[in-house]
Amino acid sequence: MTDADRLNVWYEGRLVGNLWRNPAGAIGFRYGTSWVDSGGFPISCSLPLAPGEISSADSPAHRFFANLLPEGGAREQLVRDLKIPNTEFDLLRAIGGECAGALTILPAERAPTNDGSYTILGEDELSHLIARRGRILSNTPNQAHPRLSLAGAQNKCPVLFQDGEYCLPEEAAPTSHILKFEVRDYRHVPAYETFTTQLAHQIGLPVVDIDLESIGKRFFTRSERYDRVRDNAHGLKRLHQEDFCQALGYGHERKYQEDGGPAFSQCLALLREVSSDPAIDVGNLLRWQIFNVLAGNSDGHAKNLSLLYLPGRGTRLAPFYDLICTRAMERIDHHLAFAVGGQRDPGIIGRNHWETMAEECDTGSRFLHGLVEETAAALLDRIGPARARFEARYGSYPALQRIERIERVVKRQCQRVIRS
Repeated sequence: MTDADRLNVWYEGRLVGNLWRNPAGAIGFRYGTSWVDSGGFPISCSLPLAPGEISSADSPAHRFFANLLPEGGAREQLVRDLKIPNTEFDLLRAIGGECAGALTILPAERAPTNDGSYTILGEDELSHLIARRGRILSNTPNQAHPRLSLAGAQNKCPVLFQDGEYCLPEEAAPTSHILKFEVRDYRHVPAYETFTTQLAHQIGLPVVDIDLESIGKRFFTRSERYDRVRDNAHGLKRLHQEDFCQALGYGHERKYQEDGGPAFSQCLALLREVSSDPAIDVGNLLRWQIFNVLAGNSDGHAKNLSLLYLPGRGTRLAPFYDLICTRAMERIDHHLAFAVGGQRDPGIIGRNHWETMAEECDTGSRFLHGLVEETAAALLDRIGPARARFEARYGSYPALQRIERIERVVKRQCQRVIRS
């Protein structure tokens, strides 16, 4: 096996283990002896800490690391830009230096550095980045190209944002924020996501800190990374995390329940098992699914949920992200990613479906009904003021009637639930 078929996995400068690919292209993984002997932690609920190889044609190791990569059109564009084979291993080799969480994946001949080098983007460079929807790997101002990997089908770009300036990392330097861009044929997605996320915050759900920004006529979101914290001694510190597909051992192609992915009850059971504060986290996860039904978010799938591993080994449900009222968008399937009591159409979910979900999730039906009614009442109370705040803050947004469309969707669904 050559170096081209091996990668090293690092955490805070410590070697966690090794990746390799077999002739069929499947990725195998082995924890390093020093990592196991010195009390390292398992990097995933699906990859227990033990010596020996984790490899097979459909191994949990392959699924875990493949889940770190972009999907769909974002992946295809990246492959074209980098001119590399479209395989998980080749992509990890090229862009695994700055992933979600705290792991750094580098070629076997290289070790991580602590230089944390960045290049400040001027207004013209930032405008160019936004226009290209984050495509920076083939057109950066530096010779040292960044190695950035974020999962998902939408184009994203991790940056360092501080003192009002945007900076691109060199090589594997950590980033503090994620930029997401207008989507072809759906240019209002940044505004929809900003408003929906801020609405969730208004009713008490823990969400990422998100802002709507613009350059010229192009809009984008800037979200603060929950898996990065400021460390006065070392700048940015990475926190380990994994999404629920990784934790439950599912591949990214099965993130939707309809496609053979996990059910909501499986996610809840996992959280009960691993959370350091299951009472709070389970309650928030239930409210998240209720919010998705009432606020029209059909894209709340297993990769939009994550576990965050805090210093001191505590494990918590990560803040919610990628919240968007898809029911306000044309030509988007409005069926839910997670079924409620076997029903995915939010327009006909009724009391019996919530009761079935309570039974599936081993929670009291009266408690769940109370959460549904409480969330609906809170949304009806906050939706108007939330829209007013959005208009006051982003009054220059060219299509505020789009936000009114979200308000109508939310009001209609909440009123229907309360009547039933």
